Amino acid sequence: MKIYASLIIVVFTIMMTATSCKKVSPVIYPPRTIKYLLYTEQNFSEDNHNITFSVSIRTHSKVLFDSTFATMKIKDIPDTLHKIIVEKKVPNDDGSELAVGFRYSIENVGISWHTETCQPGEALKVVDFSFR
Repeated sequence: MKIYASLIIVVFTIMMTATSCKKVSPVIYPPRTIKYLLYTEQNFSEDNHNITFSVSIRTHSKVLFDSTFATMKIKDIPDTLHKIIVEKKVPNDDGSELAVGFRYSIENVGISWHTETCQPGEALKVVDFSFR
């Protein structure tokens, strides 16, 4: 009887050990940074229209970051030697493909955008936008 009870305890222990919950470590994605460069290579010195730029980071289903610059005159967009540079770490990064870029609105004219893709695993994405 003692052998039978011991055998049951050993089998029970082996079954419990084999089927026990395995702890799964959360997936940690390497940090990604988006660097935005805004400038122009054209002469807009006579253009006094107001323009508003914004930068964004989006997944396929949600906006992770969206920020609007102060409104400026088109003639005040800097040249290549004086670029506006914004660097942003991707918040709440789940490692998925991202759409990153600029949106701009010219007062009484309309809106447009410049969007690029940041691939999974791409540690630094530079969005180089020359306004035309």
